[in-house]
Amino acid sequence: MLHVVFFEPRIPGNTGNAIRMVSGTGATLHLVEPLGFDLDEAKLRRAGLDYHDLAHVKVHADLTALWDELPDQRVLAFTTQATTSYATQEYRDGDVLLFGPEPTGLPPEVLADERITNQLRIPMLPGRRSMNLSNAAAVAAYEAWRQLGFPGGV
Repeated sequence: MLHVVFFEPRIPGNTGNAIRMVSGTGATLHLVEPLGFDLDEAKLRRAGLDYHDLAHVKVHADLTALWDELPDQRVLAFTTQATTSYATQEYRDGDVLLFGPEPTGLPPEVLADERITNQLRIPMLPGRRSMNLSNAAAVAAYEAWRQLGFPGGV
């Protein structure tokens, strides 16, 4: 199982879209507080449609609480500052795919965390700031799931 982590997400629609994505891949979505919205917010529920009951979503008070729950997993941080493409990474079952908040991305203190195994980027054309958070998470999660052979998928 893959773990998709949104560190301090701010836009409910992106989290709703991610809920829908993890329900289709079998991944777990971890949300690290503070959140920029209430989990009952209408925009989040609308984006996730009726997939909320099919998704594994966990909320953590901070990164320490997340690390305590996932003590041995590799942590792959996605950032526009990285030089390694996400497509060259060899993914493993249990990997943690870590994404930062909109619109700033992961802060330097998180990128410096000793738990980070590798920093990865999703290529874009020059002059673009970043991808939409839920789109970036879907690109990464589906590549990892593909490499793992789409276990459980039809």
